[in-house]
Parts: sequence; structure tokens; C-alpha cells
Amino acid sequence: MQKNPTLQPPQEANQTVQLSVDTKDGTSSIRIGFTDQRLTAHGGMAVWSQFLHQRGFRDDLRKRLPHAPTSPNAYDPSDVALGYVGGILCGADKLSRVAWLQSDAAIAQVLGIEAVASQSTLSRFFDVFTQMSCEVLSGLHQRTVYALPTRKEGYTLDLDSWALLHEDGHQEGVASGYTRRGLKPCHRPLVAGLAEAKMIAHYWLRAGNSACVNGAAGFLRQTMERLPAHIRIGLLRGDAGFGDASVQEAAQELGLKFIFVARLTRKVQALCRHDEQQWQATEVEGLSVQEIELDQPGRRLIVVRQQIKQRPEAGGKTLLDLDGYRFQALVTNLPVEVNALAVWRRYNGRADLENRIKELGDQFGIKRLCVDNFWGTEAMHHLAIAAYNLCVLLQRRLGQLEKCELNTLRWRLFSRAAVWSRAQGKPTLRLAVRGKDARCWWREILTKLMAPPNCNAVASLQA
Repeated sequence: MQKNPTLQPPQEANQTVQLSVDTKDGTSSIRIGFTDQRLTAHGGMAVWSQFLHQRGFRDDLRKRLPHAPTSPNAYDPSDVALGYVGGILCGADKLSRVAWLQSDAAIAQVLGIEAVASQSTLSRFFDVFTQMSCEVLSGLHQRTVYALPTRKEGYTLDLDSWALLHEDGHQEGVASGYTRRGLKPCHRPLVAGLAEAKMIAHYWLRAGNSACVNGAAGFLRQTMERLPAHIRIGLLRGDAGFGDASVQEAAQELGLKFIFVARLTRKVQALCRHDEQQWQATEVEGLSVQEIELDQPGRRLIVVRQQIKQRPEAGGKTLLDLDGYRFQALVTNLPVEVNALAVWRRYNGRADLENRIKELGDQFGIKRLCVDNFWGTEAMHHLAIAAYNLCVLLQRRLGQLEKCELNTLRWRLFSRAAVWSRAQGKPTLRLAVRGKDARCWWREILTKLMAPPNCNAVASLQA
């Protein structure tokens, strides 16, 4: 029997749903329909793509990838990597969330790639990596550091390690290690950062049961080997995990001046219990110091005592019989002209590396980016760190004096709705920007990006 045409559902293009919303004047309704226009929620990523083009990033990336696809239908490996990096900047912290960008109708065109790869394609892509290919890929960090200017006084190099928790615990290299939440399955990376530039110079992924100092001396040597010739290190800093003799000796061999936190051993604790006359007062209220020459020529031990009542936010450790104070010990080979208080002040800036680690973990996805293959996981992290460094350089290119975090860049720059079309046969991206001031700001961004490098700065990116 023939169906009554009046009972057939309407075509999808004509389907709408009416929703009710409360307003201050009562109830209003919104009609929900569909469009075939090629819209993207991330039109501002075109700025990122232009910046990568200027830096020749795709060509450099292509040389460092180990993939050699044989199928004519296979994605270009550089497209897969660029799609992955673009996904991170758009907010993805898992491969499945990177792949979800396939639903964005124009993001591939904005990123200049054939398509965003599926989760399975991304997994296979990272499964190819080995230790050797990861070392080649880590050269991306060296390439970004090349863009930094020379500093007369040199840069400060900070070392740190931290725990990347993986509660499911089945990936290669995940092992029970000490974390702030107790013994948990994790990876334990090593990272080296340039303090003044707020950039990452080197990165190693390690098994979760590694101690802070495991491989640290070799990591330091490799970091120094890979730094460009014009990047001089004026000071090396590290917490108690890097105060081991092997790291100090490596730093000495490399001709580096250093400050490391020393462990509060029994000998150091005995110094902490010295009578008042042994302590030297400083210009900082509630802070006093002791300075002792060590057996190694040129090295000093500096013990810092801070009175909790006067300095409640002071860092350091307490001793049971001296609970009114916090203590910290530093070992350094800086010349004696740099007094004990100046050594303490110069070390304190190392805490800023914690902000870089936090941003990499929470905003660039490193906390959750993990695959079964250990070296695949490290490759994921190398690409995320390259994206971080490039974001720093992009802000420098735009004349920004203060570095923004990625969340700010997303809100202000990358996550800008746009329409993709071909106006008179030419690819066109129309950004959804309302208001004269907002459009002037965007024109400033685009003009600055396209012009030769100059000292003119774009209005602040800070939200």
C-alpha cells in the first residue's frame, strides 16, 4: 500500500526544534536548526598556522619524523603531527579528543592539513617511535631555542622532575613511584627550562620508579650539548633531588656555576642547632644564615634559617626540637663576592619552573597524553613541548612583554568562530569579530604577524 505523503517526516534541512529560555521579561523561545556552511570554532588558529609557515616548522618536522608511508592513500606524517599539535592548542588532552576535531568542518583547512586523523591513526602514528627517533624529534626544542637572543649575563637553566600519574597503570614505563599522593603508578620525567625565556630546553621521559637523580648527570650533559652556541648558561639551579655529587661534578666539568638544595643530613642538622652567635643576621627580617666552606675547592654550604612567626610563608623544613624555624641548605660554587643572602635570592627564582610544569600538564595535556608504547608517549610529550615553546615565540613575535598561558591564548586568539568559504574561487576565512575596537585589535595582530620583525607591540593578549 502506498504511504500517505502527508505523513512522511519533513526533510532534515527544514527540521527545527523550539527551545524555551527564561529571560528577565519572561519566557522566550529559540529555534534550533542546521546549516551546511563550513564553520569552525577555532578560526583564530589561522594565526598559528601562519606563524608555523614563517618558521618553516613543517619542513623541520617532516625531517624529524620516522614514518615512511607506502600507501598512496596514507596521510602525510607531518599532517598527522600538525593535526595533533593543533588539537592540543584547541584543548584536547587525549587522542580521542584530538580526533573529535574531525567534526569541526573547517579546522583542517585552517591548520593547512588534509584532515585531522582518527584516534586509531594517531595511535599507529605514535606506535612507530623508538628511542632513537625520539632523540631526533627532541631536536625541535633546540630549534625553538635558537630563536632566543644572546644575554650578556647568560641564561639560568633550571632542572626538575615530577610525577605523571596513570591510575590504570598498564602503559610501558608506568611503575609505582613516590608522588604527593603516596606510592602511585606514574612516569617520572626530567625537564630543563630556561628561566628568563620561560622556555623548555630539554625533556626526558623516565619510568615511574626512577629517583630524581637517576640519569640527571647525563641529562644535564645532553642538554648543554644541544643548546645553541649563542645561548650561554650563567647559572644552573636544582632542588634537593639534583644535589647529588654526580650532578655537581657534571656541572663543574661543564664549567657551570650552580646552586643546588642540599639535603638536611645529620651534619647539616647539627649546624641548624648552632647557638645564636653562629648565625649571621641579614637585611631580611626573620632570616639569618651560616656559611661553611666545603672540602671541594670553591664550593660553599649555606644554611638558611627563617623564623616562622615573622615569615609564615617561608619555605624549608622544620626540626622537631626547633619548631619555631624553617631551615634550608644550599650548596654553590658561586664566587664569595656573591654573599649568602644573594645566593638564597638567586635560587628562589627556580620555583617559577613549577609554573611551566603545571602549564604543560594542565593546559598542554601532558598529564593525560599517554599510549602503550613508552617512546610513543615521549614523542607525544615532545610535540606538546614544541607547541609550548612555539606559543612563547609567537607572543614574542607579536611584541608581548609578558607571557600568557595557553588558556588565555585560547580565549583571546585561537578560539574564534569563523566561516570558511571560497569567495570568487579564493579560500576565505571570515572571523566572527564584532565591534570597531575588536576588529582593530585583530587587524593589529594580522599586520604585526605579516610585517618584518619590528619593535611595535600588539595590545596586550592578557584577558
